[in-house]
Amino acid sequence: MSDVIEAAVAALNEKMDGGFAGSAKFVIEGEGAVVVDGNGARASDDDADVTLTADAEAFQDMMSGALNPTTAFMTGKLAVDGDMGLAMQLGAALS
Repeated sequence: MSDVIEAAVAALNEKMDGGFAGSAKFVIEGEGAVVVDGNGARASDDDADVTLTADAEAFQDMMSGALNPTTAFMTGKLAVDGDMGLAMQLGAALS
């Protein structure tokens, strides 16, 4: 597992605090994928209700708070495929 994926799992587990109904997959281009669900975050490429794709820099910026997930989506730095309502919930939880 890459350092970026390990850091993503840790950051998502800290931010989400188990309060997410549904499942989301973060695809970090060139690194791998992380799935978040009611059990927390883990390195995985399992199917999810919504898939969010970003490069490593944009993902790290979202985790640090330097980049708002909605802004990332609107500027093309974050692609969303699947349940948009769930993606918006997730964006609010990450902000």
